[in-house]
Amino acid sequence: MLNKIWRVIATAFCFSCFGIGGILIGLIAFPLLIAVSPDRLDRARRAQALIHHSFRFFVGLMCVVGVISVELRNVQRLARSGQLVLANHPSLIDVVILISLLKQTNCIVKGGLWRNPFMRGPILAAGYISNHGGSDLIDDCVAALAKGDNLIVFPEGTRTPVSGPMQLQRGAANIAVRATCIVTPVVIQVSTPMLPKGRPWYRVPPTRPHFIVTVEDDLDMQTFLAQGRPATLAARDLTQWLHEFFTRETQQIAAA
Repeated sequence: MLNKIWRVIATAFCFSCFGIGGILIGLIAFPLLIAVSPDRLDRARRAQALIHHSFRFFVGLMCVVGVISVELRNVQRLARSGQLVLANHPSLIDVVILISLLKQTNCIVKGGLWRNPFMRGPILAAGYISNHGGSDLIDDCVAALAKGDNLIVFPEGTRTPVSGPMQLQRGAANIAVRATCIVTPVVIQVSTPMLPKGRPWYRVPPTRPHFIVTVEDDLDMQTFLAQGRPATLAARDLTQWLHEFFTRETQQIAAA
């Protein structure tokens, strides 16, 4: 019981630090970046690097105070640029963990976060992509990869439900099919549900969640694009492959 109470307090402390950090980046770091980096691309790169280091600190803080523990496997495979990272999405903090591992990273952000005072500044500074882009969303993602950004995409589009099968959207596969880039699956497994969809932050799990982040081998996209197959069919087949892959791999890790 005492451990659980401590983790509630520690979680509140960590997320308070996260919110304050977001405000400071928006009020202080972003104006400084504009002053020293008039070029938009250079400014975004600096902002992405700042967010990377901030998230790395935040993940370390959560581990030190006992909110979570993290185990990393094959993360050296993420030390490249222009890489499309496709990951499953069991927890709210998945994107924080992934960005802490990737220095030059873009991602797709929910439109509501653009109005969040804690997040708006960092999002604007880093040039993150809004999911309200409609038909332009895929184009924006392909352009980000083309200019050398790494891009994190969750094929599910939202967090995995605690019960029931995962459901994948076809947007991630459309990006992979259209972009000429490295496509790397990342499997995220957590020992007990931590900030899943629909659960408030203060409902901490009974034991400390242990995250396992496994960077898998790159996909051979020619398997899906061979012999000039239409992009729509390639995206459909890739989505099906990803669904089977993530379902199989998360179950295997859980059983290990």
